[in-house]
Amino acid sequence: MKKFSILVAGGGSTYTPGIVLMLLDNLDKFPIRQIKFYDNDKERQDIVANACEILIKERNPEIDFLATTNPEEAFTDVDFVMAHIRAGKYAMRELDEKIPLKHGVVGQETCGPGGIAYGMRSIGPMIELIDYMEKYSPNAWMLNYSNPAAIVAEATRRLRPNSKILNICDMPIGIERHMATILGLKSRKDMTIKYYGLNHFGWWTSVTDKEGKDLMPKLKEHIAQHGYNVNLQMYQHNDASWNDTFMKAKDIYAIDPTTLPNTYLKYYLYPDYVVEHSDINYSRANMVMDGREKFVFGECKKIAEAGTSEGCELHIDEHASYIVDLARALAYNTKERMLLIVENNGAIENFDKTAMVEIPCLVGCEGPEPLTVGTIPQFQKGLMEQQVSVEKLVVEAWIEGSYTKLWQAMTISKTVPSAKVAKEILDDLIEANNEFWPELN
Repeated sequence: MKKFSILVAGGGSTYTPGIVLMLLDNLDKFPIRQIKFYDNDKERQDIVANACEILIKERNPEIDFLATTNPEEAFTDVDFVMAHIRAGKYAMRELDEKIPLKHGVVGQETCGPGGIAYGMRSIGPMIELIDYMEKYSPNAWMLNYSNPAAIVAEATRRLRPNSKILNICDMPIGIERHMATILGLKSRKDMTIKYYGLNHFGWWTSVTDKEGKDLMPKLKEHIAQHGYNVNLQMYQHNDASWNDTFMKAKDIYAIDPTTLPNTYLKYYLYPDYVVEHSDINYSRANMVMDGREKFVFGECKKIAEAGTSEGCELHIDEHASYIVDLARALAYNTKERMLLIVENNGAIENFDKTAMVEIPCLVGCEGPEPLTVGTIPQFQKGLMEQQVSVEKLVVEAWIEGSYTKLWQAMTISKTVPSAKVAKEILDDLIEANNEFWPELN
């Protein structure tokens, strides 16, 4: 049986240990001969790499391990690149959140002006990673879950249309785990779902069990009262701000009780609520830096100092299991049904053919085969057309170095009240991102 070579691009990420643990946990289904890390921040990567090297040696010493900042060394002889980079790291995420809030606008890392700022920083580095992969391992697949996935997906469609990159998101997976718990099922894989939208901007239209029984009525009854909140112990999504996000789903659901919403819609449909419940002095980035980042780096340092993972509290991240499933589908032609961000190309009949939409696909060795969605209602279509225009204008602004197009993107965003406010936020973001964005004219 073939053993695979995996490169984690963004080796210094707090998510990397969870991915390594997931890979080690699934070697019977997905055998590995080599794991490599690549990052442009050696110091940060070393903290994670020193711990992961010990984890790999303890669990499967036959697997080769390498952490490097050299692109040729990293990208040579790999089958899969698992990319989760954050250009500007958490320091820039903090500004993405706090600058819009200063203007009374939603401050969020993937939605509204913050997502636009992050997207402008991410396009160049993502294209660079694709080019390295195509130069040194032209047959490899890139599984990208770097945010903001919608803008990254549109950029890769425009700039590298033939590249072997799949853009994915773990948020629907997290919500489906909540659904499974609400329904008393062991796993989200016990459900068959229909879903459509854009990344962080979609709706479930059908949830059935494997026999085809409709599970939507039971879910709707729960969500109408409690949103997606359940007593589910998930490290990533179990703090107060996430509980609020899951609870707010009941208000999003109320707008269209024929579907079940992605929680991120709260930023577009209830921006006033979000701003009111945000703390400009202590945003989500601060919570992550004080919580997840301190925890993961602390555990990694403990492992490195002790030379053993005994007693360590690092664990598998939920989104990592999805990545293994996707890699297996590509490697073994499993035709597994998975949600991916792909070019619409008529899957949603009454929507822009070139839009990057998030829909179920069957995944095999040739890549994804999108499933037909059909026509969508006016409410969702209107919201999606507005949002997809934001994403396309951001990418055009990056390609052309156009200030006007970026201002237009900000102005169209449903989170921003006027062109005046859009311009004020944009000017502040340009100043904050001068070392990351292309020059705008």
